[in-house]
Amino acid sequence: MELVVKGVFSRKVTKIMEQLCGASFLKLTVSALCAGLEMPVKSFNRRRLEEAFPFVLVDAMFFKSREHERVVSQAALIVSDIRADGYREVLGLQNGDTESFATWDETFRWLKGRGLQGTMFVISDAHRGLREAIRKNFQGVTRQRCQVHLLHNILGSCSARHREAVARDAKLVLHASEFPEARRRLEEFRNQYEKFAPKSVACLEEGFEDAMAVMALPEKYRKRMRSTNMQERINQEVHCRERVIRIFPNDAFTERWIGARRIEQHEAWLDRRYLDMGEFWEWVKFEGSPKEEAPTCGQAL
Repeated sequence: MELVVKGVFSRKVTKIMEQLCGASFLKLTVSALCAGLEMPVKSFNRRRLEEAFPFVLVDAMFFKSREHERVVSQAALIVSDIRADGYREVLGLQNGDTESFATWDETFRWLKGRGLQGTMFVISDAHRGLREAIRKNFQGVTRQRCQVHLLHNILGSCSARHREAVARDAKLVLHASEFPEARRRLEEFRNQYEKFAPKSVACLEEGFEDAMAVMALPEKYRKRMRSTNMQERINQEVHCRERVIRIFPNDAFTERWIGARRIEQHEAWLDRRYLDMGEFWEWVKFEGSPKEEAPTCGQAL
């Protein structure tokens, strides 16, 4: 099971086991043994969520799977969080045919049914269906648009010869230490690039308010909460192993394999506190909730 979870081909597993144990294993035998991952993954995905989760990060990754002798694209919807005590968790994983409002809406309702509560910030990209699902299920919560995704969108809207300069100056806007400074830099960005990269300027202006919602937080929390990088890193690790497998044999195997990788990450996260939340809770107590702060420097949903 461990070899398969690490992304080793079934045929290679059989060779390894023959060398170690002197016994032959058919590919079907390996697959049958790995079916034992199903119950741990299901138990993990069904566990009650008893804590408060002020920061929730959502993202999707895509993979190929066989379905009725066809190869189809599938989406894995993954939700992680930072708890009230500063530790990280993987809340759950849902597979869907696509990333859409319906699949995200179902995922959020599933998590709330398991006890998800106390959410103040949701960090995500700007996928339309995802935005609508957040608005429906997290009313009054501030949505932070992932600045990394926004930057990719900005760079994808300009020609290659301007890309380096646009990236440099867009980062100056997004990484400003104060909100008025960010607005001033946005104006400079507009004046500099509205002739050479008008689509990039429009993209930054459209996403500016949501991308700067993090400015409502105390400064020590802004860097880590400005993007979904915390989750993207583990997605990249899964993608590295997924490239070895290439095409998953079926949806059940996909759910077991990705779920097992998430359980490993979840357990690793619980070994170390990610954030000291003391200043955050002092800010909530004396400065007001993100819901009250957001209209001045972000968009409350």
